[in-house]
Amino acid sequence: MALTIALGLWGIRRQNTMWGDESVTYQLAHRDLSQIWHTAQHIDLVHALYYAVMHEIFGLFGGGLLTLRLPSVLAMSVAASGVGLLALRLAGPRAGLLAGLVFPLLPQVQKYAQEGRSYAMVCALVTWATYALVVSIPRRARWRWAVYGSTMLLACLLHEFAVLALVAHGVTLVVSRVPRPVMRAWSVAAAGVVAGLLPLAIYSAGQSEQVSWIGGPVRLRYFLVVAVIGVACARAPLGVRGPVRLSALAVPILVLPGLLLLIASLVKPLFVDRYVVYGNIGIAVLLGAWMDYFHRLRRSSRHAWIAVVAVLAALVQPSLSLRTPQSRSDDATAIGATVRKEGRPGDGLLYLAGRHRILTAANPEDTRFLTDLALAQDPVSSNTLAGVELPAQEIAARMLEFDRIVAVRAAGAHSLGDPREEAKASTLRRHFRAYGTTHVNGARVTVYARDHGPSPKAGTDQPYRHHRPRVPF
Repeated sequence: MALTIALGLWGIRRQNTMWGDESVTYQLAHRDLSQIWHTAQHIDLVHALYYAVMHEIFGLFGGGLLTLRLPSVLAMSVAASGVGLLALRLAGPRAGLLAGLVFPLLPQVQKYAQEGRSYAMVCALVTWATYALVVSIPRRARWRWAVYGSTMLLACLLHEFAVLALVAHGVTLVVSRVPRPVMRAWSVAAAGVVAGLLPLAIYSAGQSEQVSWIGGPVRLRYFLVVAVIGVACARAPLGVRGPVRLSALAVPILVLPGLLLLIASLVKPLFVDRYVVYGNIGIAVLLGAWMDYFHRLRRSSRHAWIAVVAVLAALVQPSLSLRTPQSRSDDATAIGATVRKEGRPGDGLLYLAGRHRILTAANPEDTRFLTDLALAQDPVSSNTLAGVELPAQEIAARMLEFDRIVAVRAAGAHSLGDPREEAKASTLRRHFRAYGTTHVNGARVTVYARDHGPSPKAGTDQPYRHHRPRVPF
């Protein structure tokens, strides 16, 4: 726990930057609970419980950047303690200590321990549900199974894909050939989890466009690498102390959730590494038990120390890079700051596409003196993430009232078939000229000037002198 907290606090601010998904958490957690609920009817229902939890935390400790990320740091530290206890239960004290120390060193764990999203909390709950499963097998006490079921249900309500851990637990019990009463008790608990999750799953299915951005497996390499390493470690005789074999528990939780998402991706792309971050439980337990097994074989301690130093050295560069703004897919803070720098009071502001308005919404000062040309109703009053936009014709008409427009286009943005986005692009192309573009992490910010006449002749020293836009100050 101490190591996880120390690594979590190291560089937690990431130079005071915030990426897009964290920006959504930040904005929604500052809304009232009723507003969060109404917003969830339109979008992000799967994260509604997490936003409500963060709303209460913000109310108690203030809504700053540290408050946004500290719950994830603490959640990962709780997960680390659970990982240590799991390995202790199944392979002994030394394996438990080593597994608990390996867990916070894993790059994926370091990454999501410092993000204001639900994944660290889900990881902690799945870890302790797994521990509750292990301690429930030999004793068969009903209250232990109730603890297991309620912990798993809470994890699933925070993020639906935690239910894949339930599948992994079932495989563990089948492979371990536990007695029928144990299997029956788990089945009842699992049925309760599925029944509790079902309403959320049914209603959130109507918001499936939220994952339309996934064009293929996202950061698949990490999953494949740790899966191969974990399976290789499982070939050793690890963990014979507990009610189930360590490998029978760790390999399914490591491999199955990601594998099931990959199989589902054959129909609809769904694999994103953070959705199954709790799979790191499996690799940490396996590595801890394998190192304990290696020590018990009395192999050369010098070679062991060389291997440890080599692994730690290899982790330095990823650990440093994870604490930079560039380690995330976008930088909402930098995007907002660029809009503020490039814009002048009275300029128009345009988002291509409109849903990316959330990238500059965390700090209203960034867009305070600009006019959002497409916005009909702001996000808060409309109970949405990005607000409600005007019809296409009105957007085009408003654009023509301005001599300068600051346009924000997020990386990978596409809006085929949306008349509003087509109107924005067409009006810019026909009546404006790109005056300069600034590239930032995750987006580009372009200043467009109204084209009031034909382009100057080639060879003119100052091509914009006679055609500079009229700028209101």
